[in-house]
Amino acid sequence: MDLNFTPEELAFRNEIRQWVAENLPKDISHKVHNALRLNRDDMQRWAKILGKKGWHGWAWPKQFGGPGWNAVQRHLFEEECALAGAPRVIPFGPVMVAPVIMAFGSPEQQQRHLPGIMSGEVWWSQGYSEPGSGSDLASVKTRAERVHTSSGDKYVVNGQKTWTTLGQYGDWIFCLVRTDPTVKPQAGISFLLIDMKSPGVTVRPIIMLDGEHEVNEVFFDNVEVPVENLVGEENKGWTYAKYLLAHERTNIADVNRGKRELERLKRIAKAEGLWEDQRFRDQIALLEVDLVALEMMVLRVLSAEKSGKQSLDVAGLLKIRGSEIQQRYTELMMLAAGPYALPFIQEAMEAGWQGDHVGAAYCAPLASHYFNYRKTTIYGGSNEVQRNIVAQTVLG
Repeated sequence: MDLNFTPEELAFRNEIRQWVAENLPKDISHKVHNALRLNRDDMQRWAKILGKKGWHGWAWPKQFGGPGWNAVQRHLFEEECALAGAPRVIPFGPVMVAPVIMAFGSPEQQQRHLPGIMSGEVWWSQGYSEPGSGSDLASVKTRAERVHTSSGDKYVVNGQKTWTTLGQYGDWIFCLVRTDPTVKPQAGISFLLIDMKSPGVTVRPIIMLDGEHEVNEVFFDNVEVPVENLVGEENKGWTYAKYLLAHERTNIADVNRGKRELERLKRIAKAEGLWEDQRFRDQIALLEVDLVALEMMVLRVLSAEKSGKQSLDVAGLLKIRGSEIQQRYTELMMLAAGPYALPFIQEAMEAGWQGDHVGAAYCAPLASHYFNYRKTTIYGGSNEVQRNIVAQTVLG
């Protein structure tokens, strides 16, 4: 297989690079390159800029309002955005629930929800994990009971979701709910779309080690959901969940962000005087080799997809390697900064104070990012579980 880009693909890359350079707000790219906090306005501002161009759903086919790019074009778009310092697009709408709605949703659901996702106007959250139901999603306990009312059939939802990323901003949430407790676990789950402004929905923050409010608990107390918000068939949600998770795990690999952060690691090592340390530079080289290998695996998948061959079933492998690489570069950055990585006063940083140490602008957020990235080998299906799946489906 040919892993080199064609002249047409290189021209496409240049077109994307120029557009991003002209349209990505400089204050946002500065925050991304220096790992400063992105607020909701930053993330949604970029989403709306992409949406206006019709690129917030960059992986969507033309029939649903997307650009209809092939796999290689999508990869090049993601890479150019990452290297330019664009925020990572919040995936729950355009990358995760949208493909499910396209594949299994009704025409009415497609017309209602896809335009708001593409425009960046509507913020979606993910309701999968529960206390005791993280990697084992088949054990979800949140119940949805179908009832007949004077205003039509509804589901009454009761239960709790947890680790809901940026759920405090959510307009809608897609949830796995149990609609039949009498059958085997995978067979009794349905896929519901729930308006987070509905009475009975409560979002409670989980404050993390670095002081950030990134994740939440979401409680459902007799929340009424119209039956029209059921995606596909009742009790077939497990099928739709697996379809979505394949998109999530490939997205977690995020080789493009890894390439950007590798360059940041090199900048920090040089600023802190560690670039001349042969042993430390060896660790950077090992990381770069693994990142290139991950990129080659991604390109193999893209090459197979572009040629119409059966795409390699390696979403689990991409998730495993990508998440481990993310943990390694955050650890090396923190090690390079040493004790200067420890202080983290977000308000002071946002006010422009970075201290008088030469590397302070790089160092301040590093410890918090190291702690935050411990999660990558757990979410989206823990790496231990992914290795079991790979052993069964890839190795046989």
